[in-house]
Amino acid sequence: MNLPVITVITVAYNAAADIEGTIQSMLNQSYSHVEYWVIDGASTDNTLEIVKKYEGQLHYHSEPDKGLYDAMNKGLRRATGDFVLFLNAGDRFCENDTLKKVFAHYTPDTDILYGNVMMVDEQRQALGLRSELTPHQLPEKLTWQDMKFGMVVSHQAFIVRREMAPEYMDNNLCADIDWVILCLQKSRRTTHTHTCIAEFQTGGISRQRHQESLNDRYRVLAKHFGARANFYNHIWIVTRAAFFKLKRGKKSY
Repeated sequence: MNLPVITVITVAYNAAADIEGTIQSMLNQSYSHVEYWVIDGASTDNTLEIVKKYEGQLHYHSEPDKGLYDAMNKGLRRATGDFVLFLNAGDRFCENDTLKKVFAHYTPDTDILYGNVMMVDEQRQALGLRSELTPHQLPEKLTWQDMKFGMVVSHQAFIVRREMAPEYMDNNLCADIDWVILCLQKSRRTTHTHTCIAEFQTGGISRQRHQESLNDRYRVLAKHFGARANFYNHIWIVTRAAFFKLKRGKKSY
């Protein structure tokens, strides 16, 4: 069986402090069937200079964009691999053989491969798996209906067949939830790899603009599950989050 090519896309903007670690994490992968794109939003620091150090080992594109998901769409349009994964600036693969482990689960009818992420702080100290630190438990058999209570899988650990991956919606901080749902609705086979795929650095844009993110999540979930069901689902989301925070007695992620 021929192993598929995966296009890994890194979106970056003024990410000089983080981009090199992400690039090296990708280039150190033992899985050889990889196309790598860095999409830069016309950074004003030395992000692009760092990227250019690896010219010949990756592809890059730099121009102003309208935000994170506009940049991710630019990456999708340039991808030519069989599968796509977004590993944005600050994210890293958990191990050098992560992709090799993931694609050991591949079959010709596989459309999605998924796993867990390790959450890390700004010093890259491990905090724990996302499924341990948040109320979002990763299902053994992930379906689009599992998303009714929020993002149960991280986009850094969600690998999709490129030909079925839509572009991200505009002007919504939770466009990744919409994107994951649309992908899952099309998938023939969705496989849990039981692999820690990526390190996810806490404190992203949805955390920085928390209330706006919550409003956008409500809109996305109402679109897919209906206004009435979404209203009651969010009562459970709020209740669950409160109990989880009380149980942990710590900061929620």
